[in-house]
Amino acid sequence: MMPVEFGLWRIDGGAPSRLIAEPMPSEQELEDLIENDASVLGQRLLIIGRQVHTAFGKIVDLLAVDSDGTLFVVELKRDKTPRDIVAQILDYASWADDLLDAGVRQVWESFRPDREFDEAFGEAFGAAVPDTLGSELSLIIVGSAVDPSTERIVSYLNRKFDVPINVVFFQYFTVDDHRYVARTWLVDDAADATPAQRKQVSSTAPWNGRDWYVSFGDDGDLNGRAWADAKELGFVSAGGGKWYSQTLRNLPTGARIFVHVPASGFVGVGRVIGDAAPASSATLIHEGEATHFRDLPLTRAYHAGLTGDDEEWVVPVEWEKTRDLAHAFWKQGMFANQNSACKLRNQFTIDEVTSAFGLES
Repeated sequence: MMPVEFGLWRIDGGAPSRLIAEPMPSEQELEDLIENDASVLGQRLLIIGRQVHTAFGKIVDLLAVDSDGTLFVVELKRDKTPRDIVAQILDYASWADDLLDAGVRQVWESFRPDREFDEAFGEAFGAAVPDTLGSELSLIIVGSAVDPSTERIVSYLNRKFDVPINVVFFQYFTVDDHRYVARTWLVDDAADATPAQRKQVSSTAPWNGRDWYVSFGDDGDLNGRAWADAKELGFVSAGGGKWYSQTLRNLPTGARIFVHVPASGFVGVGRVIGDAAPASSATLIHEGEATHFRDLPLTRAYHAGLTGDDEEWVVPVEWEKTRDLAHAFWKQGMFANQNSACKLRNQFTIDEVTSAFGLES
């Protein structure tokens, strides 16, 4: 696991001329560089804390997470000895190992009290915060060079004991009025430094026993479904295959549902008032009378003609608040997936939707 030497040559204006690396003007500048764009470390990361105080009275330079929820401890080598920097980052790891969801969010709130963590995560990665936030850990030592002793220690820990530790060092160059940095990893493939798996603890709040997420597919297909129908007539539905309808059938009477239309956003919050039933036998109250679903004034076919596992299934709903598709609500970091229905544990989504719809959380 020898580090790859990075050479840089200037080739304009005659024979190639190798540029000589210089020391970074300051470690502060390097830390600023990483905070402003953590991708310089070689992967997409969201910085969640800088100069973070641990429970042991120490200070971690940078903490970050990736899209999988892996927690990264980033420590600058500065003028520390190999033994000191490795011992220090392992000490920080023992503290970070207990952070998990609540601890990560607390670090973020101290770092960026002006912004919701879920929103920042969604903007950085285009996804909601995973259920296993902070369940894995990775350690990165950053420096302007790597000495043989640090190389031996880190390689040994990585190779023999699967400690998820790596070293990245930056070489600094100046050309005329321009400044450049080049990055090199100690472990050639950064993926070789596999994050350590820790106890699997959900990052989301415990389920409140009431709230469910429902995905309502309205893609304009005349054989499919229309949100305008569901909004007006009081139902949600899914079908065209067992995979699509089976989770919807789990919705219990009394459940509060948050309805999301893919590619649009959240469009309704309501309460389930009856059991799921196939479209061929489902009944809804329309204009004060019990009416078979297929006899309702529907604008789409709802997979008419399909039977058995492929049939459309319908759940009656009493709406609390709804919106049309043009005014669907969405914010980065909110929960959404392809299941027709599932328990909604993401408190950020619950809070944002209820607030936007003028409901009590």
